Amino acid sequence: MIPAYVDAIVKEISFYGEMFNGQLPVKTIFLGGGTPTLLTTPHLSTILDTVFVHFKVDSAAEISLEANPGTVNLEYLKQIRRIGYNRISFGVQTSQVRHLNLMGRIHNFSDSIEAAKNAQLADFDNFNLDLIYGLPDQTLTEWEDTLNMILGLNPRHLSLYALGIEEGTPLWDWVQRGLVVQPDDDLAASMYELANQRLSESGYYAYEISNFAFQDQKNDWRCQHNLQYWHNQPYLGIGAGAHGFFNGKRTENVSGVGEYLRALSQTAGDLRQSPAVKQTHIVDNFTEQQETMMVGLRLVEEGVSIPDFTARFGSSPAEVFRDEIQQLISQGLLEMKTDEFIRLSHKGRLLGNMVFQKFV
Repeated sequence: MIPAYVDAIVKEISFYGEMFNGQLPVKTIFLGGGTPTLLTTPHLSTILDTVFVHFKVDSAAEISLEANPGTVNLEYLKQIRRIGYNRISFGVQTSQVRHLNLMGRIHNFSDSIEAAKNAQLADFDNFNLDLIYGLPDQTLTEWEDTLNMILGLNPRHLSLYALGIEEGTPLWDWVQRGLVVQPDDDLAASMYELANQRLSESGYYAYEISNFAFQDQKNDWRCQHNLQYWHNQPYLGIGAGAHGFFNGKRTENVSGVGEYLRALSQTAGDLRQSPAVKQTHIVDNFTEQQETMMVGLRLVEEGVSIPDFTARFGSSPAEVFRDEIQQLISQGLLEMKTDEFIRLSHKGRLLGNMVFQKFV
Protein backbone atom coordinates (compact mmCIF):
# COMPACT_ATOMS: atom_id res chain seq x y z
CA MET A 1 0.00 0.00 0.00
CA ILE A 2 3.01 2.33 0.31
CA PRO A 3 3.05 3.65 -3.29
CA ALA A 4 -0.68 4.40 -3.16
CA TYR A 5 -0.29 6.01 0.25
CA VAL A 6 2.53 8.27 -0.98
CA ASP A 7 0.36 9.28 -3.95
CA ALA A 8 -2.45 10.19 -1.56
CA ILE A 9 -0.11 12.24 0.64
CA VAL A 10 1.10 14.09 -2.46
CA LYS A 11 -2.51 14.80 -3.38
CA GLU A 12 -3.31 16.17 0.08
CA ILE A 13 -0.19 18.37 0.10
CA SER A 14 -1.20 19.67 -3.33
CA PHE A 15 -4.75 20.36 -2.11
CA TYR A 16 -3.51 22.59 0.72
CA GLY A 17 -0.95 24.26 -1.54
CA GLU A 18 -3.70 25.24 -3.97
CA MET A 19 -5.99 26.27 -1.12
CA PHE A 20 -3.38 28.80 0.02
CA ASN A 21 -2.41 29.74 -3.57
CA GLY A 22 1.14 28.51 -3.03
CA GLN A 23 1.84 31.46 -0.74
CA LEU A 24 1.79 29.81 2.69
CA PRO A 25 5.21 30.19 4.37
CA VAL A 26 6.69 27.01 5.86
CA LYS A 27 9.47 27.08 8.46
CA THR A 28 9.46 23.41 9.46
CA ILE A 29 8.52 20.05 7.96
CA PHE A 30 8.27 16.94 10.13
CA LEU A 31 7.65 13.49 8.68
CA GLY A 32 6.83 11.20 11.56
CA GLY A 33 4.42 8.69 13.02
CA GLY A 34 5.14 4.97 12.84
CA THR A 35 8.30 4.32 10.83
CA PRO A 36 8.64 6.67 7.84
CA THR A 37 11.98 5.07 6.97
CA LEU A 38 10.08 2.06 5.63
CA LEU A 39 9.60 4.31 2.59
CA THR A 40 12.19 4.30 -0.19
CA THR A 41 14.29 7.40 -0.72
CA PRO A 42 12.43 8.18 -4.01
CA HIS A 43 9.17 8.16 -2.01
CA LEU A 44 10.66 10.50 0.60
CA SER A 45 12.02 12.73 -2.16
CA THR A 46 8.62 12.90 -3.89
CA ILE A 47 6.91 14.00 -0.68
CA LEU A 48 9.49 16.69 0.03
CA ASP A 49 9.58 17.94 -3.55
CA THR A 50 5.79 18.32 -3.51
CA VAL A 51 5.97 20.51 -0.41
CA PHE A 52 8.57 22.75 -2.07
CA VAL A 53 6.43 23.07 -5.20
CA HIS A 54 3.26 24.07 -3.35
CA PHE A 55 4.53 26.15 -0.43
CA LYS A 56 7.02 28.94 0.25
CA VAL A 57 9.57 26.88 2.16
CA ASP A 58 12.11 28.92 4.11
CA SER A 59 15.67 28.48 2.87
CA ALA A 60 16.71 27.60 6.44
CA ALA A 61 13.73 25.33 7.15
CA GLU A 62 14.17 22.52 9.65
CA ILE A 63 13.19 19.31 7.83
CA SER A 64 12.92 16.33 10.19
CA LEU A 65 12.46 12.63 9.65
CA GLU A 66 11.65 10.05 12.32
CA ALA A 67 13.45 6.72 12.06
CA ASN A 68 13.60 3.36 13.75
CA PRO A 69 17.31 2.57 14.28
CA GLY A 70 16.80 -0.92 12.89
CA THR A 71 15.56 0.30 9.50
CA VAL A 72 18.42 2.51 8.23
CA ASN A 73 21.99 2.06 7.04
CA LEU A 74 24.72 4.53 6.08
CA GLU A 75 23.85 4.67 2.38
CA TYR A 76 20.15 5.26 3.10
CA LEU A 77 21.02 8.09 5.50
CA LYS A 78 23.34 9.69 2.95
CA GLN A 79 20.57 9.57 0.37
CA ILE A 80 17.92 11.20 2.57
CA ARG A 81 20.44 13.87 3.58
CA ARG A 82 21.11 14.62 -0.09
CA ILE A 83 17.42 14.99 -0.93
CA GLY A 84 16.95 17.64 1.73
CA TYR A 85 16.17 16.18 5.15
CA ASN A 86 18.48 17.95 7.63
CA ARG A 87 17.35 16.60 11.00
CA ILE A 88 16.72 13.00 12.02
CA SER A 89 15.12 11.56 15.15
CA PHE A 90 15.81 8.00 16.29
CA GLY A 91 13.50 6.11 18.64
CA VAL A 92 16.21 4.52 20.82
CA GLN A 93 14.02 4.18 23.98
CA THR A 94 16.46 2.25 26.20
CA SER A 95 19.76 0.37 26.23
CA GLN A 96 18.37 -2.73 27.97
CA VAL A 97 17.33 -5.63 25.74
CA ARG A 98 14.62 -6.85 28.11
CA HIS A 99 12.88 -3.48 28.05
CA LEU A 100 13.10 -3.21 24.26
CA ASN A 101 11.53 -6.67 24.03
CA LEU A 102 8.80 -5.64 26.47
CA MET A 103 7.89 -2.69 24.23
CA GLY A 104 7.96 -4.83 21.10
CA ARG A 105 10.83 -2.93 19.47
CA ILE A 106 12.50 -4.54 16.47
CA HIS A 107 15.94 -3.00 17.13
CA ASN A 108 18.59 -3.56 19.77
CA PHE A 109 20.88 -0.99 21.34
CA SER A 110 23.78 -1.79 19.03
CA ASP A 111 21.46 -0.77 16.15
CA SER A 112 20.95 2.57 17.88
CA ILE A 113 24.68 3.12 18.32
CA GLU A 114 25.33 2.28 14.67
CA ALA A 115 22.44 4.49 13.47
CA ALA A 116 23.67 7.50 15.47
CA LYS A 117 27.23 7.11 14.22
CA ASN A 118 26.06 6.64 10.63
CA ALA A 119 23.88 9.75 10.91
CA GLN A 120 26.97 11.78 11.76
CA LEU A 121 28.89 10.21 8.87
CA ALA A 122 25.98 11.13 6.59
CA ASP A 123 26.33 14.80 7.61
CA PHE A 124 23.37 14.95 9.98
CA ASP A 125 24.79 17.46 12.44
CA ASN A 126 21.35 17.78 13.96
CA PHE A 127 19.97 14.51 15.31
CA ASN A 128 17.69 13.61 18.18
CA LEU A 129 17.43 10.47 20.28
CA ASP A 130 14.15 9.50 22.02
CA LEU A 131 14.40 7.72 25.37
CA ILE A 132 11.74 6.27 27.68
CA TYR A 133 12.12 5.95 31.46
CA GLY A 134 9.90 4.68 34.25
CA LEU A 135 9.68 1.25 32.62
CA PRO A 136 8.45 -1.78 34.59
CA ASP A 137 11.29 -3.15 36.74
CA GLN A 138 13.72 -0.51 35.42
CA THR A 139 16.24 0.52 38.06
CA LEU A 140 17.84 3.91 38.61
CA THR A 141 21.21 2.36 37.80
CA GLU A 142 19.92 0.99 34.48
CA TRP A 143 18.56 4.41 33.58
CA GLU A 144 21.89 6.04 34.45
CA ASP A 145 23.70 3.47 32.31
CA THR A 146 21.43 4.32 29.37
CA LEU A 147 22.08 8.05 29.82
CA ASN A 148 25.84 7.52 30.00
CA MET A 149 25.89 5.43 26.82
CA ILE A 150 23.64 7.90 24.98
CA LEU A 151 25.81 10.87 25.94
CA GLY A 152 28.76 9.07 24.38
CA LEU A 153 26.99 9.42 21.00
CA ASN A 154 26.95 13.24 21.23
CA PRO A 155 23.36 13.91 20.06
CA ARG A 156 22.40 17.56 19.62
CA HIS A 157 18.97 16.93 21.09
CA LEU A 158 17.36 14.44 23.49
CA SER A 159 13.68 13.73 24.17
CA LEU A 160 13.00 11.90 27.44
CA TYR A 161 9.51 10.56 28.09
CA ALA A 162 8.06 8.84 31.13
CA LEU A 163 6.26 5.65 30.13
CA GLY A 164 2.51 6.02 29.96
CA ILE A 165 0.51 2.77 30.04
CA GLU A 166 -2.59 3.26 27.93
CA GLU A 167 -5.76 1.28 28.48
CA GLY A 168 -6.35 -1.24 25.71
CA THR A 169 -2.67 -1.91 25.03
CA PRO A 170 -0.94 -5.26 25.69
CA LEU A 171 1.18 -3.62 28.42
CA TRP A 172 -1.97 -2.42 30.18
CA ASP A 173 -3.36 -5.94 30.06
CA TRP A 174 -0.12 -7.45 31.39
CA VAL A 175 -0.08 -5.02 34.34
CA GLN A 176 -3.73 -5.80 35.14
CA ARG A 177 -2.99 -9.54 35.10
CA GLY A 178 0.08 -9.13 37.30
CA LEU A 179 2.48 -10.30 34.59
CA VAL A 180 4.32 -6.96 34.58
CA VAL A 181 4.98 -4.67 37.55
CA GLN A 182 3.19 -1.30 37.57
CA PRO A 183 5.82 1.45 37.03
CA ASP A 184 6.74 3.40 40.16
CA ASP A 185 5.88 7.12 39.82
CA ASP A 186 8.27 8.17 42.59
CA LEU A 187 11.11 6.25 40.97
CA ALA A 188 10.25 7.82 37.61
CA ALA A 189 10.51 11.26 39.25
CA SER A 190 13.95 10.32 40.57
CA MET A 191 14.95 9.24 37.06
CA TYR A 192 13.83 12.60 35.69
CA GLU A 193 15.85 14.44 38.33
CA LEU A 194 18.89 12.31 37.58
CA ALA A 195 18.56 13.02 33.85
CA ASN A 196 18.36 16.77 34.49
CA GLN A 197 21.53 16.61 36.56
CA ARG A 198 23.53 14.41 34.17
CA LEU A 199 22.48 16.30 31.05
CA SER A 200 23.18 19.68 32.61
CA GLU A 201 26.67 18.50 33.56
CA SER A 202 27.18 17.42 29.94
CA GLY A 203 26.24 20.74 28.34
CA TYR A 204 22.52 20.25 27.68
CA TYR A 205 19.67 22.39 28.93
CA ALA A 206 16.02 21.55 29.46
CA TYR A 207 14.09 24.00 27.30
CA GLU A 208 10.87 21.96 27.60
CA ILE A 209 9.77 19.47 30.25
CA SER A 210 10.77 16.43 28.21
CA ASN A 211 13.27 17.95 25.76
CA PHE A 212 16.92 18.85 26.09
CA ALA A 213 19.13 20.68 23.60
CA PHE A 214 22.91 20.89 23.52
CA GLN A 215 24.21 24.41 24.08
CA ASP A 216 26.76 26.09 21.86
CA GLN A 217 27.30 29.63 20.62
CA LYS A 218 26.61 29.02 16.92
CA ASN A 219 23.44 26.91 16.71
CA ASP A 220 19.98 26.64 18.19
CA TRP A 221 19.51 22.89 18.56
CA ARG A 222 15.97 23.11 19.93
CA CYS A 223 13.35 21.32 17.81
CA GLN A 224 11.85 24.22 15.87
CA HIS A 225 8.89 22.13 14.74
CA ASN A 226 7.85 21.28 18.27
CA LEU A 227 8.28 24.92 19.32
CA GLN A 228 5.51 25.66 16.83
CA TYR A 229 3.23 23.38 18.89
CA TRP A 230 4.35 24.77 22.24
CA HIS A 231 3.77 28.33 21.08
CA ASN A 232 0.32 27.16 19.90
CA GLN A 233 0.99 28.40 16.37
CA PRO A 234 -0.69 27.03 13.19
CA TYR A 235 0.41 23.85 11.41
CA LEU A 236 -1.03 21.57 8.74
CA GLY A 237 -1.56 17.88 9.49
CA ILE A 238 -1.20 15.64 6.43
CA GLY A 239 -1.64 11.88 6.22
CA ALA A 240 -3.70 9.19 7.93
CA GLY A 241 -4.54 10.15 11.51
CA ALA A 242 -2.86 13.55 11.24
CA HIS A 243 -4.04 16.55 13.26
CA GLY A 244 -3.77 20.19 12.22
CA PHE A 245 -4.46 23.67 13.57
CA PHE A 246 -5.06 26.58 11.22
CA ASN A 247 -7.59 29.34 10.50
CA GLY A 248 -8.99 29.05 14.01
CA LYS A 249 -9.86 25.37 13.84
CA ARG A 250 -8.37 22.01 14.71
CA THR A 251 -8.66 19.20 12.18
CA GLU A 252 -8.40 15.44 12.54
CA ASN A 253 -7.88 13.20 9.52
CA VAL A 254 -9.34 9.72 9.10
CA SER A 255 -7.05 7.26 10.85
CA GLY A 256 -6.84 4.10 8.73
CA VAL A 257 -4.63 3.99 5.63
CA GLY A 258 -7.38 2.34 3.57
CA GLU A 259 -9.91 4.93 4.67
CA TYR A 260 -7.40 7.69 3.90
CA LEU A 261 -6.85 6.35 0.38
CA ARG A 262 -10.60 6.28 -0.22
CA ALA A 263 -11.01 9.82 1.08
CA LEU A 264 -8.27 11.21 -1.19
CA SER A 265 -9.77 9.47 -4.21
CA GLN A 266 -12.79 11.76 -3.86
CA THR A 267 -13.27 15.42 -4.68
CA ALA A 268 -13.27 17.68 -1.66
CA GLY A 269 -16.75 18.77 -0.65
CA ASP A 270 -15.41 21.67 1.44
CA LEU A 271 -12.64 23.52 -0.38
CA ARG A 272 -11.46 24.98 2.94
CA GLN A 273 -10.15 21.64 4.20
CA SER A 274 -8.75 18.37 2.89
CA PRO A 275 -11.17 15.58 1.90
CA ALA A 276 -9.29 13.42 4.44
CA VAL A 277 -10.54 15.52 7.38
CA LYS A 278 -13.14 13.60 9.38
CA GLN A 279 -13.60 16.04 12.24
CA THR A 280 -13.23 19.79 12.69
CA HIS A 281 -13.32 21.70 15.95
CA ILE A 282 -13.66 25.48 15.94
CA VAL A 283 -11.35 27.02 18.55
CA ASP A 284 -12.93 30.09 20.14
CA ASN A 285 -10.82 32.90 21.57
CA PHE A 286 -10.98 31.78 25.20
CA THR A 287 -10.19 28.16 24.33
CA GLU A 288 -7.18 29.34 22.33
CA GLN A 289 -6.01 31.30 25.37
CA GLN A 290 -6.39 28.21 27.56
CA GLU A 291 -4.49 26.06 25.09
CA THR A 292 -1.74 28.67 24.75
CA MET A 293 -1.24 28.57 28.52
CA MET A 294 -1.33 24.78 28.69
CA VAL A 295 1.24 24.12 25.96
CA GLY A 296 3.35 27.22 26.67
CA LEU A 297 3.93 26.26 30.28
CA ARG A 298 5.77 23.16 29.03
CA LEU A 299 8.62 25.49 28.06
CA VAL A 300 10.83 25.36 31.12
CA GLU A 301 12.80 28.62 30.94
CA GLU A 302 10.67 30.59 28.50
CA GLY A 303 7.25 29.69 29.84
CA VAL A 304 4.40 31.86 28.58
CA SER A 305 5.55 35.31 27.51
CA ILE A 306 3.22 37.90 29.06
CA PRO A 307 3.92 40.53 26.34
CA ASP A 308 3.41 38.00 23.51
CA PHE A 309 0.17 36.67 25.04
CA THR A 310 -1.11 40.22 25.55
CA ALA A 311 -0.26 41.23 21.98
CA ARG A 312 -1.98 38.12 20.62
CA PHE A 313 -5.18 38.25 22.68
CA GLY A 314 -5.46 41.83 23.89
CA SER A 315 -5.36 40.83 27.57
CA SER A 316 -2.64 39.71 29.96
CA PRO A 317 -2.69 36.07 31.06
CA ALA A 318 -2.33 37.38 34.62
CA GLU A 319 -5.74 39.01 34.19
CA VAL A 320 -7.53 36.29 32.21
CA PHE A 321 -6.38 33.48 34.53
CA ARG A 322 -5.82 35.46 37.71
CA ASP A 323 -7.39 32.96 40.12
CA GLU A 324 -5.74 29.90 38.56
CA ILE A 325 -2.30 31.53 38.48
CA GLN A 326 -2.52 32.84 42.05
CA GLN A 327 -3.55 29.41 43.32
CA LEU A 328 -0.72 27.65 41.48
CA ILE A 329 1.82 30.20 42.70
CA SER A 330 0.63 29.69 46.29
CA GLN A 331 1.11 25.92 45.81
CA GLY A 332 4.66 26.50 44.63
CA LEU A 333 3.94 25.16 41.13
CA LEU A 334 4.24 28.39 39.13
CA GLU A 335 6.43 31.45 39.23
CA MET A 336 5.72 34.79 37.58
CA LYS A 337 7.84 37.80 36.74
CA THR A 338 5.47 40.70 36.17
CA ASP A 339 5.33 41.87 32.54
CA GLU A 340 7.81 39.16 31.48
CA PHE A 341 6.75 35.52 31.91
CA ILE A 342 4.78 32.88 33.75
CA ARG A 343 6.49 29.50 34.02
CA LEU A 344 6.66 26.29 35.99
CA SER A 345 8.69 26.17 39.18
CA HIS A 346 11.06 23.26 39.67
CA LYS A 347 8.35 21.52 41.67
CA GLY A 348 5.87 22.31 38.90
CA ARG A 349 7.97 20.42 36.34
CA LEU A 350 7.48 17.23 38.33
CA LEU A 351 3.76 17.87 38.80
CA GLY A 352 3.02 19.42 35.42
CA ASN A 353 -0.34 17.72 34.92
CA MET A 354 -1.64 19.40 38.08
CA VAL A 355 -0.82 22.72 36.44
CA PHE A 356 -2.03 21.99 32.90
CA GLN A 357 -5.45 20.75 34.02
CA LYS A 358 -6.20 24.23 35.36
CA PHE A 359 -6.24 25.55 31.80
CA VAL A 360 -8.46 22.98 30.06
